[in-house]
Amino acid sequence: MTYETVRGMRDILPEEVGYWTSLELQVREVARLYNYREIRPPIVEYTELFSRGIGEATDVVGKEMFTFPDKKGRSLTLRPEATASVVRAYVEHGLHAKEPFQKLFYIGPMFRYEKPQKGRSRQFHQYGIEAIGSLDPSLDVEVIEVAWTLMDSLGLGGLSLRLNSIGCAKDREGYREVLRAHFSSRIAAMCEDCQRRYLENPLRILDCKDPRCQAAIESAPGSSEHLCADCASHFSQVRALLEERSLSYRIDGRLVRGLDYYTRTVFELVSEDLGAQDALLGGGRYDDLVERLGGPPTPGVGFAGGMDRLVLVLTERAKAVSCSERLDLFVVALGDDGRKAAFTLARAIRRAGVSVDLDYRGRPLRKQMAYADSLASRTVLVLGESEVASGRGRLKDMDSREEEDVPLTAEGISSAIARRRGRWNLTSS
Repeated sequence: MTYETVRGMRDILPEEVGYWTSLELQVREVARLYNYREIRPPIVEYTELFSRGIGEATDVVGKEMFTFPDKKGRSLTLRPEATASVVRAYVEHGLHAKEPFQKLFYIGPMFRYEKPQKGRSRQFHQYGIEAIGSLDPSLDVEVIEVAWTLMDSLGLGGLSLRLNSIGCAKDREGYREVLRAHFSSRIAAMCEDCQRRYLENPLRILDCKDPRCQAAIESAPGSSEHLCADCASHFSQVRALLEERSLSYRIDGRLVRGLDYYTRTVFELVSEDLGAQDALLGGGRYDDLVERLGGPPTPGVGFAGGMDRLVLVLTERAKAVSCSERLDLFVVALGDDGRKAAFTLARAIRRAGVSVDLDYRGRPLRKQMAYADSLASRTVLVLGESEVASGRGRLKDMDSREEEDVPLTAEGISSAIARRRGRWNLTSS
């Protein structure tokens, strides 16, 4: 009997991992530039965290969560997103008491029971940032700028911003009634989900992708037309700050995002490089979420982006290949003396920061050289009885075919490889 992955889950194979590593390193570097610190919440949470935080009427909670009882009958859920988890940690660990203003980022797997398709799995990976503790409109813009900086650093072009404000709780209640009035004469012809949303929360109708519902949605009034004075002022300041930074945007009055914790600013960063499914990431404010999850009234703003589709794009465009994917050195070991010396030498070289591999199957020279080629090793060192006896060997650069006589010491070999690294970085692809 053979086994396969669960539908909607996938293995990330060694030849793909370099792209993932490159993206993760870039996320961490951009986060560092803006002073966001990493947080790693657990994968499993109590179900109520998401039902209360995200909203019972959302598709995420109603249809897409992996939920199960533990051995004591308590309802647990594989996290479908991370903002609720980060806010829970902010409250549980008293971060608001230590320093109310926190800038955090995360990277990790999430789980949603959706129809699997290219670039979208039931276990998917997200990165995101959360800035908790300030209502300042400039923080909204910083969060957007972080997202834009990351996409720029990855070489993605054609970026633009979809922007909206859904206002405060009172604004949203009024807007719901405006939407009910708009859809009242149209809802009978719309899908069953929208008919349910009409009763539970008509804002969620705007998330629908069913072709039967699009005409009614496209003619719906925008939320930014129904803001109180404070929310309208906040939105005006966000737009002015974006313009000062030359970050282009367009107002999408029906952009509400799919989670109920959002308030005021909501946005999606999109790229023309991705075709029809052009959203790279999305986010916004969640000024009521900390209080909803048991903390003091505390505003927050953040975004999350999917890594799977982004890695797919970067793979296709070969933008994320790093020189660290290639092995620095392969030691071809011949004979018992050569294998013993190679094993000892490799251990010492790795301690100097050089990646090394060996043949562990006792194969002849030709097959070991072929294996080094298959690993895309930058250099090869042949180690047999004569090399062990003399204490010196020939280090071969597999790209330039140049050879160099080196002492068989960790310092001698690592120094020779270090001299080549600058040239490798310039020519890496």
